[in-house]
Amino acid sequence: MSRIGKLPIPLPNGVEVSRDNGHVVVKGPKGTLQRPLSQKIDVRVEDGNVIVARTGDDQEARALHGLTRSLVANMVKGVSDGYEKVLDIVGVGFRAEMVGQAIRMQVGYSHSVEVHPKPGITFEVGQETNTRTFFLRVRGIDKETVGQQAAEIRSLKKPEPYKGKGIRYRGEAVRRKAGKSAKGGKK
Repeated sequence: MSRIGKLPIPLPNGVEVSRDNGHVVVKGPKGTLQRPLSQKIDVRVEDGNVIVARTGDDQEARALHGLTRSLVANMVKGVSDGYEKVLDIVGVGFRAEMVGQAIRMQVGYSHSVEVHPKPGITFEVGQETNTRTFFLRVRGIDKETVGQQAAEIRSLKKPEPYKGKGIRYRGEAVRRKAGKSAKGGKK
């Protein structure tokens, strides 16, 4: 049996989980999420916990057991707490600003780059007081959408290895390379 799949998911107050027409639906204070559910997996609520069980013991059901449990747990956390990714914009002249719901960034190109949020995503732009670097918060209730939106923003200007300029996740370690002067001169 799947070690992840057999763990119960505790339900916070105000969160409801139901199965509706081949989908699992999670409703909470921050919104509603739904996801298609395989016929080989059963989702039920017992004693304030969500139990994910498989209906058969074939290979596909075993493979989906832990995955489905993790997806439902992420949905429960999303509708109760929400998800957030923080990106740091590092570089001289690199900046970001809100334009309505979208963000406009100057990240070393000859033009500004505008990013519009996906449905259910909100942006927040701020500036660190001591370092003059900008940061960008990507928030939403769907973990997958928040991660995808953050990855697309990061891909606009990945951190380069010499000076470390670019867009990076908060806490991401950027491997730095030595420049030309570290290799020694001609002989």
